[in-house]
Amino acid sequence: MKKHVQTALEALEAASRDAKNEPYTLRLYVAGLTPRSQEAIRTITAICEEHLMGRCDLEVIDIYQHPVLAKGDQIIAAPTLIKKLPMPLRKIIGSMADKEKILVGLDLRPKDRDNEKK
Repeated sequence: MKKHVQTALEALEAASRDAKNEPYTLRLYVAGLTPRSQEAIRTITAICEEHLMGRCDLEVIDIYQHPVLAKGDQIIAAPTLIKKLPMPLRKIIGSMADKEKILVGLDLRPKDRDNEKK
């Protein structure tokens, strides 16, 4: 019985290590080169460099230049960040100024239960 528990624990730890090394596919929709769009690009680029070193594929799409892509991803506001991979798919809509919320939304940091109650 102990051997089964040990083997299951080892498998879980290996899966966790693999998930931490999994590449991220992100798509950031912006509306032109407005200050808000530029802030979003800076913030998401910094997150990729700081937290996803070498395993982030970031695509920045201007909804004015590529409206078909925006329609296909059901974009209703800009900026919008979509995490396509790893699953589950996530959308973060609006201001990208709060790095902590983005990190939680990308599953790079757990939710802080204390702040959630405030």
